[in-house]
Amino acid sequence: MNQTLKAAFWMLGAIGSFTAMALAGRKLGVDYDTFEIMLYRSVVGFVIVMAVARAAGTLGEINRDALGLQVVRNLVHFSGQNLWFYAVTVIPLAQVFAFEFTTPLWVIVLSPVFLGERLTRVRTIAALMGFIGILIVARPTVAGLNSGVLAAAGCAVFFALTFITTKKLTARQSITAIMFYLTLLQLILGLVTAGYDGDIALPTLASTPLLALVGTCGLLAHFCITNALRLAPAAVVSPIDFARLPVIAILAMLIYGETVDAWVFVGGIVIFAGNYLNIWVETRRKVS
Repeated sequence: MNQTLKAAFWMLGAIGSFTAMALAGRKLGVDYDTFEIMLYRSVVGFVIVMAVARAAGTLGEINRDALGLQVVRNLVHFSGQNLWFYAVTVIPLAQVFAFEFTTPLWVIVLSPVFLGERLTRVRTIAALMGFIGILIVARPTVAGLNSGVLAAAGCAVFFALTFITTKKLTARQSITAIMFYLTLLQLILGLVTAGYDGDIALPTLASTPLLALVGTCGLLAHFCITNALRLAPAAVVSPIDFARLPVIAILAMLIYGETVDAWVFVGGIVIFAGNYLNIWVETRRKVS
């Protein structure tokens, strides 16, 4: 199978994981703040990483060769993820995802600087089509700006930096090492930020399955993204994530009763068209 198509399949796993995490995060936001959600997510993730690494015999791959880059990567991701969890608790999920999907635009702009990737005409057109689709769906106005919208918009910059630093790490570190530092460093950051006031809400019988789901899906999403970035350039991988928008819009309508109008689907079609164009051209280039 072509490398770009393999990367696309990995990104489908990431899409499913992020969608489940958003739905669970919306529910958890009633009883937990974003730092607490991040703390428990990291605890679950750390236990899974250690168990899988021990079973696979890959614990020896964990080293400190790229510790500085690991720290930077997790600082930017922790910031972006907290903004994301806050946004999913206060504004419609489709709107959160729409603003978040400016991430590929930042990746495409920053990849030539940090990764040396070539900015092709097709990648630029695909990103612009995605941006147009986002505007169709979200239709942002100055009057509609609030903390949730600003958080959703701001997390995109941090997620773009996460994509870029992850891509750099994949050239030097194994997936086990990347996942280990992801969960360990964010567990520490979550403990500090959630416990700074001396009050951390404990899991309940009702919330434990949702916290476990958030932790598992968060880890699985990053595992899928890391594998996708090993197979294809960041500017190719990140726009595939646009497919999350129509998926979350429909699920939010069915589960939470959020209103979905025709413009969501119009924007979704434009976004899909941009992604399809990008993947089709990259696939033909690899084959030829």
